Amino acid sequence: MPQSLAKVYIHVVFTTKTGFPFIAESIRPELQSYIIGTLSNLGVFTNEIYANPDHIHILCTLLRTITMADLVSKMKTSSSKWLKTKGIHDFDWQDGYGVFSVSASKVPVVEKYIRNQPEHHNSEVYKDELRRFFVEYKIEYDERFVWD
Repeated sequence: MPQSLAKVYIHVVFTTKTGFPFIAESIRPELQSYIIGTLSNLGVFTNEIYANPDHIHILCTLLRTITMADLVSKMKTSSSKWLKTKGIHDFDWQDGYGVFSVSASKVPVVEKYIRNQPEHHNSEVYKDELRRFFVEYKIEYDERFVWD
């Protein structure tokens, strides 16, 4: 095959530094739009996004020309700077992140999951949610190095 073709979906999750609920409902839609624009400028399509007060979920494609680490770094760096221009001066994202692969057949399920974040977090806190993802995706982790 003379072309290199790929379509990889990823579910990206990361929290605010120390899990503090910096993201107010009043800024949430604008932050989501900003991140979608950042990803679009990189050539990444965002299927779904939801910024909770203390963490964010993004379902997007992963280009074959950028690493997951670079993608997340660009997203976190630019959105952190943007949030500071909006008056949230002490804002920082956590150092780490979670990225989970999503098969094309499961994209609608993950889109719905992300859209339903407010209802979902009525019964499960972020840390338990992430622990559940680690188990589901069979990711070994050490609690001492997951939260910051």
